[in-house]
Amino acid sequence: MFLFRQVKQEDFKDLKELAHHLGAVGNLASDEKKLHSQIETAQKSFADPSFDKTKAIYLFVLEDLKNKKVVGSSLIFAKHGTPQSPHTYLRVFEKTHRDESTNTEVRHQLLRFEFDEDGPSEIGGLILHPNYRRNPLAPGKQLSYSRLIYMGLQAQRFEEKVIAELLPPFYDDGSSPLWEAFGRRFTNMSYQEADQLSRTNKDFIKALFPDEDIYTNLFAPRAREVIGKTGPESHSAKRLLEKIGFRYLQAVDPFDGGPHYGAKISELSIVSKLKKISLRPGKEFKEKKKGIFAFEARNQFFTILTTYQETDAHPQVETETFEVISSLGADVDMIFLSGLE
Repeated sequence: MFLFRQVKQEDFKDLKELAHHLGAVGNLASDEKKLHSQIETAQKSFADPSFDKTKAIYLFVLEDLKNKKVVGSSLIFAKHGTPQSPHTYLRVFEKTHRDESTNTEVRHQLLRFEFDEDGPSEIGGLILHPNYRRNPLAPGKQLSYSRLIYMGLQAQRFEEKVIAELLPPFYDDGSSPLWEAFGRRFTNMSYQEADQLSRTNKDFIKALFPDEDIYTNLFAPRAREVIGKTGPESHSAKRLLEKIGFRYLQAVDPFDGGPHYGAKISELSIVSKLKKISLRPGKEFKEKKKGIFAFEARNQFFTILTTYQETDAHPQVETETFEVISSLGADVDMIFLSGLE
């Protein structure tokens, strides 16, 4: 059984190991000092609903209760895009050129830099330990969906819209085909250098990149192919997000071309189908359904993804699951359920 919960300082060691699995690209800090800072900021954000959105982050972990080990993490950035640090992306669109004299029509793909100073919320930092992938208990699904349930139940902490920036295909050495064909030519930086710099400084993007629309047919074929596409590590995340209502926004990361997906939080099926229930233990399940049970206990947020059965009175779960929820101090008459197809 896996418990999705808010981060604690004692999770540091396990989180450091998870950050190592993510590699050089991602939102979860691998540097010890920065990781400690992320944990501290997350704890402040959870504790204060009025915490500054532009600084608030919400870091969650997934705990394997049997082995008492954190095996996954996921993040929410309450606001991504301010006047001081705009949400920067490339708009992807098409333009058709026609020549009547030769009866020729050519359609081109173009990229345009855009800067959003009043940006949406963003989800990221989803990591699941390699040993737990393809687990029949669906810990990846629990990690991905539970943070969105939290956003739905705590809407005042977030923007109306949420985005997810997915990773595209990379070369074997970790470099980006789009960056090598485009970004490096204007900055003389490696992909890693530019990606790291952009986390604290967006000014160099406006200063060094062109203002004009960019025709992608000027790029090498490999660079064109990755624009808006997901890499092997992002395929499953993309499918999960699309299943509940996320859609491709015709926008990509300006450095690697990874696609941006987005939606209104309230319209996501995992949120719109939430219902408050009274939970009871049960026996001899005749027809099992699967759902995420979300609840608060001692001012902390938790979820458990498990099977249950519908009854005329109250949804029922296995006794072991009910005892875990009760042991955390949850009010079993104040549980939120979102069923899964």
